[in-house]
Formats: sequence, C-alpha cells, structure tokens
Amino acid sequence: MDEVKNLASWCQDNHLQLNVGKTKELVVDFRRSQHRDYKPIIINGAPVERVQSFKYLGVHISSDLTWSAHIQVQTKKARQCLYHLRQLRKFRVSPKILRIFYTGAVESILTQNITSWFGNSCVKDQKALQRVIRTAECCCRIALPPLQDTYTRRCRTRAAQILKDPSHPGNKLFQLLQSGRRFRIIRARTERLKRSFYPQAIRALNTHTHALSRHL
Repeated sequence: MDEVKNLASWCQDNHLQLNVGKTKELVVDFRRSQHRDYKPIIINGAPVERVQSFKYLGVHISSDLTWSAHIQVQTKKARQCLYHLRQLRKFRVSPKILRIFYTGAVESILTQNITSWFGNSCVKDQKALQRVIRTAECCCRIALPPLQDTYTRRCRTRAAQILKDPSHPGNKLFQLLQSGRRFRIIRARTERLKRSFYPQAIRALNTHTHALSRHL
C-alpha cells in the first residue's frame, strides 16, 4: 500500500496522471490459508479492479500462475493463420516458402515468450499446441521441430545472452562448478520452481555442454 501511495505521489509531483480505469490488481498467493481478506488498492480515492487474469506484454497471466488461458488464446490465433497456409498450398507454393510463412505467421504465435510459460504448462495444453504443429506439417509437407525442442533451444539462447550481460539481475544465478564446464543446479522445493526458466535454462546449458564434450 505504501508503494502504491509513493507511486501516486511521484506521478502527481511529476505532472503525470494514473489511469485507474486501466489499472488492474492481480493477487498471487500460494499459501495454504488462502482465505484472506485483501484490502483493495486505492489510487487517488478510486478503487482498483481486482482480476483473476491479466494480459501483460502479450502473455495472459493468471492468479494461480497456470498457462491454460494463455495457451488457448495463442492456439486459436495460430489455427486462424493455418487457413492462409492451406491457401498457399492450394496455389502450389514451394515447401520452402510454406516453411517461411509458417515460421513468421504460425510459429511466432505459438512461441511468443515461450521461455516464461512452456515449462509449467500442463500436458493437455502441450498436446493442443503440438496438434497445431502437426496440422502445419501436413500443409507444408515437411517435418517441423517439436515445440519442446524449440523451447529448449530458446532457453539455451536466452541463458547465453544473460551470461554475457553482467548487469542482468539473473546473471548471478548461473554459477560455474569447479570443473568450469557445468553450472550449479538451482535447488527447488516445488515443482513450479523446478520447471521455471532459470532451472530449465541451466539444465539445457549443462546438457548441451555435455553433448558437445562427448562429440569432441
């Protein structure tokens, strides 16, 4: 509450106006005693609406941190783009062009911010995403990479970028072991944390390093 008051005061002092109508409150609480009465947030005398899910930077975040709502929306968008893929196939476009269209129009939707939500998605939602890819495979007439492979590759790429940026808040989470080849695994007591980005990224880096050493 104090931080909200400080934000409202700072905006007022700097001649900025907060749009309370567009401001939403999302409560995330995994404690066992969840039956708590949370006081509503008040900004400039107006209460802020409390919601169960909110779209932020293209990702639908739910109060229970499940990703079914986000995946359903993205799957629906991707299926709409499959219509254009089928039309291109009717015009006998080459598989190479079809692959380019799939990457730009369909895969970009399915993999939007994938490193933040795919690890904690349920099996049912992952199968729904994979069905879209199988349908696209029939249209493109070529094999497409599974979403799990795309997720692992994106995690590894993102982790490499964080390692190169010492100012990144997550840079210190990547700690090399004494061997200098593998990173220390983050201890996780909950399955939610174990399947989140940083633990998964460290495993992807360690697996990739191990595979390279075996190949060499």
